[in-house]
Amino acid sequence: MSSTQGTDENRRLLRTLKGEAMWPPPIWLMRQAGRFLPEFRALREKADFLTRCMTPELATEITLQPIRRFAMDGAILFSDILVLPWAMGQSLQFIEKRGPVLEPIRSEADLARLDPKRIAERTAPVAETLRRVRKALGEQVGAAAPDTVTLIGFAGAPFTVSCYMVDGGSSKEFAQTRLMAFREPVLFDRLINLLMETTASMLADQIEAGAQAVMLFDSWSGLLPPHEFRRHVINPTRQIVQSLKSRYPDVPVIGFPRLAGVMAPEYARETGVDAMALDTGADLTTIASQVRDDLVLQGNLDPVAVLAGGKAMIREALAIREAGRGRPHVFNLGHGVLPETPTEHVGELIAALRTV
Repeated sequence: MSSTQGTDENRRLLRTLKGEAMWPPPIWLMRQAGRFLPEFRALREKADFLTRCMTPELATEITLQPIRRFAMDGAILFSDILVLPWAMGQSLQFIEKRGPVLEPIRSEADLARLDPKRIAERTAPVAETLRRVRKALGEQVGAAAPDTVTLIGFAGAPFTVSCYMVDGGSSKEFAQTRLMAFREPVLFDRLINLLMETTASMLADQIEAGAQAVMLFDSWSGLLPPHEFRRHVINPTRQIVQSLKSRYPDVPVIGFPRLAGVMAPEYARETGVDAMALDTGADLTTIASQVRDDLVLQGNLDPVAVLAGGKAMIREALAIREAGRGRPHVFNLGHGVLPETPTEHVGELIAALRTV
């Protein structure tokens, strides 16, 4: 057995993502490196969001903060899904209380200004962050022993990233994006295809830099009707997975089709993902009965339950843990940790879930 194989034996999350049912299940939380941590808030004063993402020293520290405090089984890269369009030349600002603001892509001319050749150079700091985090995880990090934490890279899935690129920022409906898909399908397909190719390439670069698993966030997939969901969510995801698997067959891919509802089983079946993250509204038991037995399910405690804390949080968490018993299951939330969540609630959650 090689040294790499030997250390993988200690990575409970990586073993689960490769299809092994473990008890208790491994744990990590979306947005576990975020504003609910006082150490994150202290760093937040030193630089704006994009600078934090693109400064390896800062991004490494932020990625490791929840590992030090909670000894999570997974460390997810501190970055943002909009780094990709920014790297291609689309203007991007993060404005307090407003979120991301981009110059909208609404025409062939707008699309032509994007340059995928710029991505490797502009995202080089992200690769450096991954290398630094991977090195750090080979050492003692808080209560986490060396080589026990799985490093997760990520990207936004093409449809979700297109939402911000076309609408020019955050929205509840992303009407401009959906209108483009219906009114200008050729233009929209060109954008999705560009994102599909560049996302696969960027995730491959993350794997080369040290990511042991990768995750595709399709946060707005549930806005689409079934036909458009198949075209703009399932098909691009399948092609990204196939591209990655052709080069890295042993690296697990997690898909998160948030708000997919009844389309979730088809997503799991048709995309080829190794794991599917469930949003808060999904019933783990029902989904488990509709997908293949070796599909890893991830999730899906309501983040508001963690905000509430106490007996209600523990009751809900243990019920989800029990629903995943006997199959590969990664405990997580149905969306990200809320900024106002007390850190002690997260600590109590982790302690309860690790009790056999």
